[in-house]
Amino acid sequence: MTSDTPTRAGTDDDVRPASQPAAASWTQRLGRFGWTPAARADTGEQLSPPFPEPGTRVWRALGLGPVLARRVAGSMGWVGPVLVAVFAGVLRFWRLGSPRAVVFDETFYVKDAWSMLRLGYEGSWPDRKVADPQILAHPQVIPLSDTGSFVAHPPMGKWVIAVGEQLFGLDPVGWRFMTALLGTLSVLMLCRIGRRLFRSTLLGCLAGVLLAVDGLHFVMSRTALLDLVVMFFVLAAFGCLLIDRDRARARLAAALPVGESGFARPDDSTGERTRLGLRPWRLAAGVLLGLAAASKWNGLYFLFFFTALTILWDVGSRRVAGAYHPYQAVLRKDFGWSVLSLVPVAVLTYLATWTGWFLSDKGYGRHWADGRGGTWSWIPAPLRSLWHYEHAVYQFNVGLHTPHRYQSNPWSWLVQGRPVAFYYQSPKSGEQGCHAAAGCSQEILGLGTPMLWWAACAALVYLLFRWALRRDWRAGAILCAVAAGYLPWFHYQDRTIFSFYAVAFVPYLCLAVAMMVGALLGPPGAGERRRLVGAVGSGVLVLLIVWNFIYFYPIYTGTTIPYSDWHARMWLDTWI
Repeated sequence: MTSDTPTRAGTDDDVRPASQPAAASWTQRLGRFGWTPAARADTGEQLSPPFPEPGTRVWRALGLGPVLARRVAGSMGWVGPVLVAVFAGVLRFWRLGSPRAVVFDETFYVKDAWSMLRLGYEGSWPDRKVADPQILAHPQVIPLSDTGSFVAHPPMGKWVIAVGEQLFGLDPVGWRFMTALLGTLSVLMLCRIGRRLFRSTLLGCLAGVLLAVDGLHFVMSRTALLDLVVMFFVLAAFGCLLIDRDRARARLAAALPVGESGFARPDDSTGERTRLGLRPWRLAAGVLLGLAAASKWNGLYFLFFFTALTILWDVGSRRVAGAYHPYQAVLRKDFGWSVLSLVPVAVLTYLATWTGWFLSDKGYGRHWADGRGGTWSWIPAPLRSLWHYEHAVYQFNVGLHTPHRYQSNPWSWLVQGRPVAFYYQSPKSGEQGCHAAAGCSQEILGLGTPMLWWAACAALVYLLFRWALRRDWRAGAILCAVAAGYLPWFHYQDRTIFSFYAVAFVPYLCLAVAMMVGALLGPPGAGERRRLVGAVGSGVLVLLIVWNFIYFYPIYTGTTIPYSDWHARMWLDTWI
């Protein structure tokens, strides 16, 4: 047999002898134009793709031996995210107590948190113009009354703030400590979530770096408001659902039959009948989503969106496994447990956060249902009292139309059209470190890093393409999370709402940009020139985002700067 003897591509047939030449097959003809047959796919690997082996080239170039280089590269799955989180933590905790003031809506939540710490429910305080100076005074005066007060948000976020106040007292460091901690931990979580989502430590850490240098996330991490608490619990739930997805698909992959070739193959019986067993990560997600809703009600939207997302993930998993009727299989095997693991668990978690109110005698509306009859009298009075209270809160929230200088329409959020000024002072020359003859400015502006948010707009368009035309589940997952945090606010365009609510979906914008950067870098098989151009373009984008954060850093932290420098940072008139 000669070396150029024609063969039948893709078959195991014997080669024709040279004395009996045959016409080239159609696959061989296509091969002349650069076509190559697709490699045989292993359904098990399609269901549960392994993490790629970390590269050692960089570490070996630094002088490490092959074994040590492999160990260091393998450890970067945790070392990289931890280093990014340390960087984020230093930024967030540096001068956390500055300014020593009650910033923006801190006036509500820091006092409610202290009240819950002392009473178990929200008590009453004097007007903010009286109470806030007393709290900041030396000696401190805490004018708290045990009379229950009507509040517009559930208790969990305030319990979180109260942990810091218990540790450090009713002081700016105390009431901001927990949001700074959760902001730092969310960066660590996002690195790990991105790594699992993209199967790339580099892209996971990039998403974490982007979150670390986002101005809105940074400001909210250093302010005792509830929205960052919602973001943290939702992000943790998203991570739990990703782990649950991977584990469920791994069980399906392990149950598939293996052919003579050694590859797992799709099987209708396996795809439709395999039970996925106990799913503790899904239960954990239910608890976390309940905590998010118990911090602020917009957490409920994530519960509904994520429930639908996990059901669709199960459908896709069973389809890949070979189920002829994947929707029916999910209805029989997964749907009930999916809903039970998330919705009832979240409801019970939500109720548990009201324990202090249930145990109180003076909590607002606590005894409203006592002695009342009616159709629902069979329900315990405390639950009916809570329902009445919650109905009043709902009416308050949907009817909130009081004009505010910094309110904004959600259409402007992605481009950061109208950020919120949390704090502003204008010291004159010689005051508070001001040396400019024209005076100075101190501001804390809830502004997302503009270059990051504007890049995210392009990234979301790219993800829509990946999801709609390429059926990329990763793009769908990110878009689902963005939609859950963003789209519901369009229903309340007449309500008084603010752009800092968008912090709930900032992590997913960072994932979107990281995924776009991954596309810019090019696929593993791309040519050297393609990879070089992609790396340069990606590097320039990331450096611009980091520079943008550094440039705006003074107006994120209330640093004293000349008025002219402050005005130069007001890129849009709507930022003033």
